[in-house]
Amino acid sequence: MPTVVHLIRSVVSPLTRTRLFRWAAPRVLPPIERLIGWVSGGRVQLSALLVPSLVLHTTGARSGEPRDTALMYTPDGHGRAIVAGTSFARDRHPAWTYNLVAHPEASITVRGRRMPVRASRIDDEGRDAAWARIEAQWPGYRAYERESGRVVRLFLLQPVAYEVNPSVPRR
Repeated sequence: MPTVVHLIRSVVSPLTRTRLFRWAAPRVLPPIERLIGWVSGGRVQLSALLVPSLVLHTTGARSGEPRDTALMYTPDGHGRAIVAGTSFARDRHPAWTYNLVAHPEASITVRGRRMPVRASRIDDEGRDAAWARIEAQWPGYRAYERESGRVVRLFLLQPVAYEVNPSVPRR
């Protein structure tokens, strides 16, 4: 199976760096992801067919409202996830990155399981190692950063333990 996934990734990966994909994907993929997530109860994501995927649950930076975003992630080998704010090479950072900067306490859903996380920005010293790990999973992904003309925000999502307290509602 890993060979099949690797073959599919090697075919699809170059297509994701085309102008047509960068234009169409942000318009088409989110509604499809939401529909599939709704139908499957959050257990299936379209993007997860090719790469590890999660739903990031944040608090809006300005609104304070709950926000959900389907994202590709890269496991870091220590139970944590790396996410990159590439936004399909757009020239602006995606909204979810502002949300994490303002409210680093968030949660993620992976394969239908929700867990609390704390986000931290990956600093300059850790960027090359993080990008190397991401590109081992999805070759050429850093091209989005070069094409966007901005420094893409990279975050490490660390699962957090929480005390079981029945009087405190979980998000």
